[in-house]
Amino acid sequence: MTDIIDELEWRGLLAQTTDLDELRKALADGPVTLYCGFDPTAGSLHVGHLTQVLTLARFQRAGHRPIALVGGGTGLIGDPKPSAERSLNSVETIEGWVATLGRQLSAFLRFTPEGEVANPTDAVLDNNADWLGAMSAIEMLRDVGKHFSVNQMLARETVKSRLDGAGMSYTEFSYVLLQSYDYVELYRRYGCTLQIGGSDQWGNITAGLDLIRRMDGNEPHGPAHCLTTNLLTKSDGTKFGKTETGTVWLDTELTSPYAFYQFWFNADDRDVARYLRVFSFRSREEIEELERQIAERPAARAAQRALAEELTTLVHGEQACRDVIEASRALFGQGELVGLDGATLGAALAEVPNARVAGPVGDLPSVVDLFAETGLVPSKSAARRAIQEGGAYLNNTKLGDVDARVSPEDLLHGRYLVLRRGKRNIGGVVVE
Repeated sequence: MTDIIDELEWRGLLAQTTDLDELRKALADGPVTLYCGFDPTAGSLHVGHLTQVLTLARFQRAGHRPIALVGGGTGLIGDPKPSAERSLNSVETIEGWVATLGRQLSAFLRFTPEGEVANPTDAVLDNNADWLGAMSAIEMLRDVGKHFSVNQMLARETVKSRLDGAGMSYTEFSYVLLQSYDYVELYRRYGCTLQIGGSDQWGNITAGLDLIRRMDGNEPHGPAHCLTTNLLTKSDGTKFGKTETGTVWLDTELTSPYAFYQFWFNADDRDVARYLRVFSFRSREEIEELERQIAERPAARAAQRALAEELTTLVHGEQACRDVIEASRALFGQGELVGLDGATLGAALAEVPNARVAGPVGDLPSVVDLFAETGLVPSKSAARRAIQEGGAYLNNTKLGDVDARVSPEDLLHGRYLVLRRGKRNIGGVVVE
């Protein structure tokens, strides 16, 4: 057992708790069973979910038992957004997303190996559709709804903001009953006495705590608790987890390992120290050393590189991380492009200025034209100057002829070309 509260405080994660002293005592006496819920609002988790996923993992490493709860039931309703009503997805869609999220969550926690006896801290994966789907409307209204004050529900910030605007359906208004009952069910099934989540979920989480006290007043498993983590914000004011191309997902089909790596590697110096504390499992001493390097040698990007490698390995595996690093080196002339697999090279070129052109090779524009089409240079005349000055490269080979054209042998995997101007400006061409 280690003092997980002290660690969460040092990492800047701890936002709110219901009774910090009592919670600290319970954790010291542990192991404590805790849970966090993940609604299937899309077909994959994204980097915004990692704060809670990794916090569950920190609790497990500190000697506690985590429950990763996938909201197959609550996902059919949807947690109310502050701005507008959610679109409801079909049961089949939600069931498919539940399966995907379950597989993704399983990669971050330690479960009981098949054929072995469970340890007290082995994780549990559950789905709230198992109990919410079995409950009738009458049971929900009589056994759960009677414990909720409409006055208190109307006072919730999300509800007030919606009622002041376009309004809210009874479906979303009732979401808090479902999430609150999850805590009751997990308290009864597993002796779960702690729910965690982002600070924006404080109202839902404390409502679940209150429902336990109302429905199981003698608290047979001991007092229950709530804990929330701080929401991540970026120093430039933009939303964390978003890039120019959209959300950064954990699914390789939605965000390639290369793009995932680059998201962390390109983190602002003002943000990366906090990212290390929130997302890295490195020790305090290691993180503080990386923070020192940020201040003393920011151009080396040692902290960004360490974070990108750790998280890409954690999410996508060691081999994918090695492939990404090798692709990054090769693009900048520090490795062999011909050794890269097609999927990794294609994903890498999708993250740099690129152009798509129609084949066959004999009909392709000249190299000068391609430089201009990718946007690596502002004009064809600028492309010619770059070639004449020795600063233009095709597949890492320096160009010397302004009239050069592409040959079939130049195409990597039969369809890719890598253009470079100087040391750092990379562009790509994809031949359709």
